[in-house]
Amino acid sequence: MGPLCARSRGERVKAAEHTEAMLTAWRELGVNLADLAVRRRDGAMLWQRCRPLVDLPLAWARAENVHAADIYVRPARGHSWALVFLDDVAQDRAVEVAESNGGLAILTSPEGGCHLWLPTSAPLDEAGRCHRQRWLAEQLGADPGSVSGEHLGRLAGFRNWKRGGCWVNVLTPAVAGPTSVCEPGGSGHPNALSTNRDVSPSGQEWGWTCRMLEAGWSPRKVYEALVAKASARRGADAERYARRTVEKATEKLRRQHR
Repeated sequence: MGPLCARSRGERVKAAEHTEAMLTAWRELGVNLADLAVRRRDGAMLWQRCRPLVDLPLAWARAENVHAADIYVRPARGHSWALVFLDDVAQDRAVEVAESNGGLAILTSPEGGCHLWLPTSAPLDEAGRCHRQRWLAEQLGADPGSVSGEHLGRLAGFRNWKRGGCWVNVLTPAVAGPTSVCEPGGSGHPNALSTNRDVSPSGQEWGWTCRMLEAGWSPRKVYEALVAKASARRGADAERYARRTVEKATEKLRRQHR
């Protein structure tokens, strides 16, 4: 398994650690049983249903993943869980909401959106999760087609072969609380929609740059992506701006990890 995330003193977080970070967060959020699904290249779906998290056949899943199978997981069907799923949430928004609500953001590809797992104030059955997901999808601009209450998400620490074999990474491994997201019909949006963070384009790009370096992207790759992001706004200054932003972010992370 290849390296994924930058860590202190040049260390790298391995794929298995991303998997464990996701499953640990689920355990802290009250999930102890899961359905594991393997989709092979020919479309065949292989299932391991209602397995304790500690007994998930991860070695088998990794062997399948090496042969271009995609690996998915969900809290086991037939049970109530205080956890809901959203698909294709914009990365900055996903991280913001996860950090503010004690949830988990999973980056499934550099180009696409994130999977977002959010705690609720009480366990919900499948119909209840569907109702909550539908409401949250409207608030956060998530995929409205992934709100069934039993939708599968990608398991972190495995390759996403739909996107050329890129790694699926945990972006917010720590669960703080947990707190819970706002209720439908309540007095507001999810907490992170109101924030004191710098929401200017430069502030958002700074946060994105730091997270991509933490997630294991090389400074060169981050620089090139940032130039593309900022070129319409910064014009001829985009390259200087991107280079300086990456240099500052790299130095910031280096100081944090000393």
